[in-house]
Amino acid sequence: MHDLKPYAVFAETVAAGSMSGAARRLGMSPSAVSQTIRALEAQAGVTLLHRSTRKLTLTEAGARCYPHCLRLLEAASAANDSLLQARDAPSGELRVAAPVGFGAHIAPALAPVLAAWPQLRLRLLVDDAMIDLIGERIDLAIRAGRLPDSRWIARPLCRFEMILCAAPAYLARHGVPDTPQALEDHAWLTSTRDGVDADDGPATMALDLHRADADADVQVQLQVQVQARIVSNNQLSLHQMCEQGMGLARLGHADAHAAIERGALVRVLPQWQSAPLLVSAMTPRRDGDPAKVRVALEALRRHFTALPGTRPA
Repeated sequence: MHDLKPYAVFAETVAAGSMSGAARRLGMSPSAVSQTIRALEAQAGVTLLHRSTRKLTLTEAGARCYPHCLRLLEAASAANDSLLQARDAPSGELRVAAPVGFGAHIAPALAPVLAAWPQLRLRLLVDDAMIDLIGERIDLAIRAGRLPDSRWIARPLCRFEMILCAAPAYLARHGVPDTPQALEDHAWLTSTRDGVDADDGPATMALDLHRADADADVQVQLQVQVQARIVSNNQLSLHQMCEQGMGLARLGHADAHAAIERGALVRVLPQWQSAPLLVSAMTPRRDGDPAKVRVALEALRRHFTALPGTRPA
């Protein structure tokens, strides 16, 4: 591929009307401009400019070449404008990936962004499987919990409070656990990301709980081993099965809030807390994010931190 700089220098020289004028535009010295054009003429084997002490005049070859060089400058300017637009104004297609359980949060989070920027389009990929972020050209991926090793940059959005829930019908049949140890006697609905162990026999999960003891001014921590009757890689399915009275589940407070408000779920052992779930946005780079990614990140952070039972990461 040819070095395009000499052609740009030639076009700027013709447009400026002098070597010194082109030098000022290009941030070069007049002698560097002159040497660049002489090198181009030597390479092409033709003279492009007649030089005099007072002015520059195009030769026939230079006159034929100049319009092409001018289009080269115009294309470079248009390319630069497109980069500035990508940096400063959200536009084009924003490609977002999210687990199914977080899919319901994308619309309320990004609706104001799409309304404010008509040139922005959204492609949302909702899947609990770890999709190929590079292959799918993802701009931003929502991830929860422990993150895999990756060259992508994790941007923490918030921490979800995780609470123990059950349907009233389930508790009516099996009783309400009043101590952490009593949880061992109940059926559990668990996620594959909760470290479920099912190498031999029924799957079990280690449930870490803590409680602030006001009298002793200390935090009490303990671990309970519970047996998983149902295991799924889909948090939304676990939530639905919990509402149907199929067992206890560890759910995000933000996701369970509406069901608790309408009486479909009841919080179990509310004085005991489970470790919060970190929610992050993954992006391909830390610096130089296009405007569409920057505004989406800020909108997602505002939405998630405003949900019940969440706090800043």
